[in-house]
Amino acid sequence: MTYDIIIVGAGPAGLTAAIYACRAGKSALVLEKAAFGGQITFSPKVENIPGTATISGNDFAAALVDQVIALGAELEPAEVTGVKLCPDGTKTVVCEDGEYSAKAVVIASGAKHRTLGVDGEEKYIGRGISFCAVCDGAFYKDRTVGVVGGGNSAMQEALLLAETSKKVIMIQNLDFLTGEKSLENEIKSRPNIEIILGSTVKGFTGGDELGGVVLSTPDGEREIALDGLFVAIGLVPQNGVFEDVMALDGQGYADSGEDCLTRTPGIFAAGDCRRKKVRQVTTACSDGAAAALAACEYCDRMGKN
Repeated sequence: MTYDIIIVGAGPAGLTAAIYACRAGKSALVLEKAAFGGQITFSPKVENIPGTATISGNDFAAALVDQVIALGAELEPAEVTGVKLCPDGTKTVVCEDGEYSAKAVVIASGAKHRTLGVDGEEKYIGRGISFCAVCDGAFYKDRTVGVVGGGNSAMQEALLLAETSKKVIMIQNLDFLTGEKSLENEIKSRPNIEIILGSTVKGFTGGDELGGVVLSTPDGEREIALDGLFVAIGLVPQNGVFEDVMALDGQGYADSGEDCLTRTPGIFAAGDCRRKKVRQVTTACSDGAAAALAACEYCDRMGKN
């Protein structure tokens, strides 16, 4: 069977693409190698979706999946290993356990937050460890939080958290911050931000919820009590297997603009996997809609040829 549109990735961008594809009368297959719903499932509470005051990431993802299934899309757990271009203009999406064909492909493979790689980290993700101050910072009002990292992203996270948190402790493995000087100056001007340099997280404390971190410092180990920890050491786009069909920028993101077009006709990039300034659930959904509508137009043009 040849689908109209195959969507790689079942986060908010990919699932939104499936919704728009099905509503346009196209057959759609969604392939996902991990959890359906994407990284938003790690957020215990989401409060920045228009029209929804508060919802858990899991509930939001489940509602999206139910909507996609009800509209007639197919969802398959599969890890995509590449895309082949066929002489007739169709695309073959290659997976570890088989191949699927489609007229158009929407790549919504996402970007993973770079983790610390410390034992116990996975246990506390969503239970005290977060990757997004915009998403989760409000839960730590008048509490003490840590931010791991020293670049622009980490400093921006710390400044945002400092607006509502009692204290913010920045933990940087180098002996200096690596972001812009203006941000560093602002960080140092905030009385409720403490900077710990030359130190790395080597462990965690707590029971079911995070209670703090164990640091390795030049003077030995140091334990710090924290209510929450925000890890801001970069993102890792999941695009390596697609570099043959779409251009990537220097950081590995799809080099696509708001139109979600790639260098290959009929292949589109949506969501966190493409270069963009703002990565939020709303912008991912926006990308999914734009990519799906463009893919539908491409399918229609193919049908006329």
